[in-house]
This record gives sequence, C-alpha cells and structure tokens, in this order.
Amino acid sequence: MSVIEDARAVVAEGPVCDPCLGRCFADRSFGLTNRERGRALRTAVAIDDDDPHEPADDCWVCEGLSREFDAWAERITDELAGTEFASYQVGTKTPPLVEENERLLRESAGLDADAGEAFKSEFNREVGKRVGRKTGADVDFDRPDVLAVVDLADDEVDVQVNPAFVYGRYRKLARGIPQTEWPCGDCGGGGLRGDEVCPTCKGTGYQYPLSVEQLTAPVVEDAMDGTESKFHGAGREDIDALMLGTGRPFVVEVKNPRKRLLDADDLEDEINAFAGGKAEVEGLRLATYEMVERVKEHDADKTYRAEIEFDAPVESEAFAAALADLEGATIEQRTPERVSHRRADKVRERRVLDISGDLDDDTHATVEVLGEGGLYIKELVSGDAGRTTPSLAGLLDTGAVVTALDVVSVTGEDEPFERDEFFLDV
Repeated sequence: MSVIEDARAVVAEGPVCDPCLGRCFADRSFGLTNRERGRALRTAVAIDDDDPHEPADDCWVCEGLSREFDAWAERITDELAGTEFASYQVGTKTPPLVEENERLLRESAGLDADAGEAFKSEFNREVGKRVGRKTGADVDFDRPDVLAVVDLADDEVDVQVNPAFVYGRYRKLARGIPQTEWPCGDCGGGGLRGDEVCPTCKGTGYQYPLSVEQLTAPVVEDAMDGTESKFHGAGREDIDALMLGTGRPFVVEVKNPRKRLLDADDLEDEINAFAGGKAEVEGLRLATYEMVERVKEHDADKTYRAEIEFDAPVESEAFAAALADLEGATIEQRTPERVSHRRADKVRERRVLDISGDLDDDTHATVEVLGEGGLYIKELVSGDAGRTTPSLAGLLDTGAVVTALDVVSVTGEDEPFERDEFFLDV
C-alpha cells in the first residue's frame, strides 16, 4: 500500500488528531513535526478522495493530550523556578489506555505494530523542546542537571535535581583530624547512651570533633543550597598525619542543589576562612559526576616525611645502609594490626620508589619516602611485629616508631584529574 492509502486507513478509524496521524508515519519526510506530517497526510487524502478537508478536533487515541505540550512545558518551568541548571531531560509516564489505543489504531489500520513513533517519544521531544526554549538550557540524555517526569495519568510533574560536584585539592594542617566524618562508636552517632549524654563523645555524636569533610563540605553544600553533601577523597592519610604540598584530590558531591553556577575563587576563600587554618583547599572547579569514580579509584604514589625514634642508638653507617637496602625494594605487608579490624587480612606488595634521610641524633631520624599507593609507612619503619618485611627496624635490629608523619605530595594524578572533559565550563 502507498502512504496515502495507509493514511486513509488511519483516518477511517475515527477522529484522530494530526499528531497521532503523523506519528504513524514519523519515519517519512524528516524535518516535519508529527502535527505537520499528519496535517499534510490528511490534506492529501482529502484531495485524493476529492472530499472536503475536515481537521479532527477530537482524538480517541491520545484523548487530547497532544494539545497539551505547551501547558506541560509551562508547568515544568514553573516547578524548576529558582533552580539553576544548564542541562535537562523530560520523561513521560504514558497512561496505559493511550498505549493501548496506539496499538489498536495500528492494528486496525493494517500497519506494523511498531510503525512510526510512540506517543511517549513525541511527548518527551515536543515538551522538551519547549522547556529548552523557555529556559535556555540544553537537553542531555545521559546525565542532565535536572530531570522532569510528567505523569499524565496522575496529572503530576516530578522534578529530580541531580547532584553537583566540586573538585579540588585539600591540605590538612592540623593533626588528629580524620578525612571524613567519624561517628562515635559508643552511641552510634546519636550523642546519647540511653537517656544520658554519651560520655565518650560528650554528645557530639563524633569520635573526632572535626574532619576535613566537616571543614569543607558544609560550605559547598550551603553555597549550592543543597540538602546533603558527601566527601570523596583520592585515598586518605592517617588521622595523626598532615597533608601538605600540592594537597590531595577530592570531590564534594552536593545533592539537590538549587545553585550550580558558583565562582570557584570565592568558594575557596569561604572554605579556607571556615576551616580556620586547620585545612585549606585550592584549585576548585565544577566537575562532572565521572570525577567521583576517578578520585575514588586513583591509586597515586605518595611522598611522606617521617620523624622516627629508635629504641637504641643507631650508627650513621648502619642507618645509611638500611636506607640503601630499602630503596627500590618490594615490601610485603600483611594488613597492619592497627587497621585489621576494618580491612581484609591479606599480604600486599608495594615498592619503595625512593627513600632518603638523616639522623638527627643517635636515636632520632627524619626520612622521606616515595612509595607506591597503599604502602604503609609507619609499618615500613616499625616492621609491625614482623607483619612488614623488610622494614627499617628489622634492618637495624632495633625497635623504631614514627612519632610524626606528613604527606608531602600525592603524585601521578595530573593526567586523569586535569582533563577538560571531567570539568564544567561556567
């Protein structure tokens, strides 16, 4: 059958609006809307049959929903008022009756069941185009800033605001601060034990009163007018270690942000003022959601500076020889005793890429170690009762302990963290 004959068969099925007629032939003559396509086909059928042209005001297929594109676009933009976004997507929950009517129309007209386009696809596109024109935002089918779902059966619009992400690097300038929030183990973070204030955390709900997360994420959450935030770091340093140098990469994820278009320099200043010298950030940029996985999965090499105390006097020649033995060595480390309660008990192999140092006196030394990601420095020094081999203590045959530890640099991250595809232009 010809297109005209097929269109005639559709028109014969009762009052069918131009969009529903045109949708049956959506794969013909690109560049037209289904309404334009349907009007042209209806006109062609009337001319071919030498009948008066009679547009269909009613439609048993969509039940008039094809006339509501403008109204739904207006409702969506009203719902999004006050929310900043650069990209969007529109989705539709189609009433089952409309889907059934579409099936019946094609079956009765002798068309293939999947001929043309589904009502849902047209509704998404036509309402979406109007939302784009009203807001100036770009449609994004992968990861939009906002998703508006139209529920036609319940006459509702459900707006989902996707998280926003801020990337940067932090330096931790005070000891005794974990990277992320650490709820109190005795009260479970509630601040109470029974009806009494928890004596361990004194009602704060935290094992440690501050964290890098608490010094940074709330400022970002507030600036973006979000409802919740989460801190993601590229690894973490020990609670008693400083994070110095160029800092450690991190991402703050903010949920339900009403603001996205932030000035990064102003945000840096706000965070650094809020942190009060305990931590500081730099290089803030708005990032895509892919950056979270890149930060969490990255296993960078790190340079540490450790101050060491020995149980017995150490001679300079023996100290130099021990460092020479460790340089370039592959270290076997069973999960350290201090973290065995929260990490799998297994043996890991990590290399010491470089190590240097000097004795401060015969029982104290300062060393710098460049190690592969995951190398436990405290255990590299102490030996951890034989769980780490070789170790500085083992090579010197005396007890050794790290009294102060600083992360000097986190290296090897520039390539995955500096590519423009993972950042947003504002």
